[in-house]
Amino acid sequence: MLLRTVERFLSENNIPPTRFGREAVRDPRLVFDLRQGREPGDRVRRRVEHFMNTYRRSRGQ
Repeated sequence: MLLRTVERFLSENNIPPTRFGREAVRDPRLVFDLRQGREPGDRVRRRVEHFMNTYRRSRGQ
């Protein structure tokens, strides 16, 4: 579920996966690891969701 949300966010905002991971949780491999089946913990999930929400608000979406 998180991966689907992140993939949609990347597509809608034209953000490279490494930049997203670095800015969201300081892990440039995050998206690649999610694609390989990584299951993030609650803390990482919250940070990712917070980043996407903050990014959208800053863009007026």
